[in-house]
Parts: sequence; C-alpha cells; structure tokens
Amino acid sequence: ITMATGQKLMRAIRVFEFGGPEVLKLQSDVAVPIPKDHQVLIKVQACGVNPVDTYIRSGTHNIKPPLPYTPGFDVAGIIEAVGESVSAFKKGDRVFTTRTISGGYAEYALAADHTVYTLPEKLDFKQGAAIGIPYFTAYRALLHSACVKPGESVLVHGASGGVGIATCQIARAYGLKVFGTASTEEGQKIVLQNGAHNVFNHKEANYIDKIKEEFQQFAAALQAGMEIGWLKPVIGPQYLLEKATEAHENIIHSSGAIGKMILLLK
Repeated sequence: ITMATGQKLMRAIRVFEFGGPEVLKLQSDVAVPIPKDHQVLIKVQACGVNPVDTYIRSGTHNIKPPLPYTPGFDVAGIIEAVGESVSAFKKGDRVFTTRTISGGYAEYALAADHTVYTLPEKLDFKQGAAIGIPYFTAYRALLHSACVKPGESVLVHGASGGVGIATCQIARAYGLKVFGTASTEEGQKIVLQNGAHNVFNHKEANYIDKIKEEFQQFAAALQAGMEIGWLKPVIGPQYLLEKATEAHENIIHSSGAIGKMILLLK
C-alpha cells in the first residue's frame, strides 16, 4: 500500500493504551519508517515474543513508550534500506536485532545499526527472531553476573523456555555441569536435548530433594577418590590469617597459579 504522498504503508500491531492483550490492535495503514544516519530498515520475516513485551504493554514496566507504539525487540529479516552513515550492511543482507526503534510486530522495522547482526545461512528467520533477548540475557547472566567457570554447576529453573534453553546451551558450551527443570515431559526432553546433563520436574513436591541427591552423588564420588587416592589437592601459596589482604591481592594479580591458595589459622 502507498499513501498519496508516495510513502509506503504496512501492517503493524499498535498499542494506543496500556492494558491487557486486547489493546494490541492490528493496523494496515502504518507508515513504513525511513532510515536515517546509522539506521537500517528491515523487512521483518519473524519477530520474537518476550515476557517483557507483555509487561510494557500492561503499563507495569518501568519502560513506558509514548503512545501509540509498536511492540517487539527481536526481529529477523532482510535489510530493505540503510541510512547514509551505514557501512556494515547493505540491502539484501540477512540480519537479526537485539532491539528496534520502531517496533518489531510489523512488516518493516527500523533499528540502529549497532543493534543489528548478520544472521548465518544455517539459521532460519524464525531462529533468528529467537536470539536477541534470550541469548544476550543468558550470556550476561552466566558470564558477566555469575562469572561461571568450566567445571562449575548451574541450575536453570524453568529451562524449557527461550531464555532457559539459551542458558543451557551456553552453559554446556562453556564446560559447566548443567541441571535444568521443566514441568512437562516434552519440556524435559527439550532441556536434555539442549545441553542439560540432568533435568527435574519442578511441579513435583520433592524435586529439590532430588537435586540435592544428585549433588550428594558428586560428594560420594569425590570422597571415594580421597579414599582410593586419586583425589590429592596440591597446595600452593599459604598465608597466615592476618595476611588475608595480601592473599586477595595475589590471587588476582599473580603471574601464574601453582596449586590451591589457602589461609592457615594455626
């Protein structure tokens, strides 16, 4: 559709007031945005639906966009046009986003070029629309907030959803022991297929006990290692209690670790 002025029109979901799902209105006369400067226009093939979309729509989130607005952050599609300052993308490129300027529940979406990434051919557009919030959230939680290390264990509660699956995949790829929970048989199967070593049903009253039992099995295996003799900690730097400050300095800034640093209390 094209307006009399020559500007193209598109279908898009518009929100004119905050409230329940019923405030999502499909409009067919929304102007297609025009990219400027460092912006790109994407012909949207798919858009992710995230819980945060519902919080914003209801008016309960601290983000309250000016009304009316179009929801949606995570789109995947094909570059339709680029602003004059864009050099990293061109028309026809397959891309996904981590946010949009104009909203993703639409046939076209405007995005800043630094929030747009190339979508490899091995992933389809539906998969591209599932990357943004789920995978960037999971990566930040694991690597930046929790600062996980290979060999550590992580429990992903509600692991069968978008963020949960992303967390399982990333955790497994980074060498963690991954435990997940899901409430359905299908969900549990998906969790196991996507990186979890073990899965538990969080609808069961005793699922926490089962997780504890799993860790007790670890402990039993390690205790057996102590008895047999293959578990033999190597002691490295040793500090008296009053030298704890020095120990903290050295564990971060020492040139190379040799054995386990300990504090001696007697």
